[in-house]
Amino acid sequence: MPVEQKPRAGREKYSHLEAFGRLMCGIAPWLALTGLSGPELKLQQQYIAWSHTALDNATRPGSPDFLNFNDGGQALVDAAFLAQGLLRAPDVLWTPLPDRVKTQLIDAFVASRKASDPKTSNWVMFAAMVEAFLLHAGQATVPSRLEANLRLMLGWYLGDGAYGDGEFYHHDYYNALVIQPMLVDVLGVLKAHDPRFTPAYDQVLTRSTRYAAVQERTIAPDGSFPPLGRSLTYRFGALQTLAQMAWMDKLPAEITPAQVRCALTATIRRLIEAKGTFDAKGWLTIGFAGHQPGLGEPYISTGSLYLCAAGMLPLGLPPAHAFWSAAAAPWSSQTVWGGVDQPADHALKDVRQVEVPDLKP
Repeated sequence: MPVEQKPRAGREKYSHLEAFGRLMCGIAPWLALTGLSGPELKLQQQYIAWSHTALDNATRPGSPDFLNFNDGGQALVDAAFLAQGLLRAPDVLWTPLPDRVKTQLIDAFVASRKASDPKTSNWVMFAAMVEAFLLHAGQATVPSRLEANLRLMLGWYLGDGAYGDGEFYHHDYYNALVIQPMLVDVLGVLKAHDPRFTPAYDQVLTRSTRYAAVQERTIAPDGSFPPLGRSLTYRFGALQTLAQMAWMDKLPAEITPAQVRCALTATIRRLIEAKGTFDAKGWLTIGFAGHQPGLGEPYISTGSLYLCAAGMLPLGLPPAHAFWSAAAAPWSSQTVWGGVDQPADHALKDVRQVEVPDLKP
């Protein structure tokens, strides 16, 4: 894999785990989908086999493909995305693995604790996500990285389904890139482990449903969405919360799966088909609508870009689901800009404080 980056940014030691972890985070629901047939089933089986091989090679000391899970803060970030992918498809990506590979993965995630101990931004969710996976794998967790970090993130809630990124709100897409999807997935693991976490899970899910409504309304009639804030080079990964709520069947009542399918398809095609999106060998290039290296922050490199896969979570829905089978439908901005009368949009008014208990020993 090439490593496109800012001059002297030094991202070579991170970029490959970025690509792997972020891609698995996005395609895991499709890997776990049952009931496929024909060419898609054959393709799915091939990707599952490749995934198992890659999980082994990435975590086996001495392997030429052994990846960096503990050197530098970025290693924690992408260990977390990989953990999120495993948690989204545990029956396919975790349970069938040989014990040797499971041990390697646990060792890699434990090692990622050395990389960073974040407390002031969305990075608290990366530590929490790694701990959630270790809990799922039957390992001891670190309360200061799991329960305490959840309390920090939930304490930054601002209302109407949106969280600050630390103390302050950022006009960017990190509520969808990291914050809300990881809150849902981490608390989903905790709820399954201990029902006392159910109220917190239900509350963050309600907020994500509202944020999905906001995201659906930001998609313009032509499939574009506002190029706001940092990390625009993650492209349609910026719509992960909308994609996640569609995959989980948790869309707002006023939004149909078909209109989300049509909106996401328009956006994905607009970005993927932009000239310069891929290099001559098919690798993603830094940019939003094409090759726009100036949009890449110093932390962006080729591997980073594969977080776009998180916008494709509905691939985990079966072909008969209304997301795929229902007739095409206009999305909200098409309807409103088309002059069709619609009910008014309203903010979510919910509690600010969400209690997170301590895990029982």
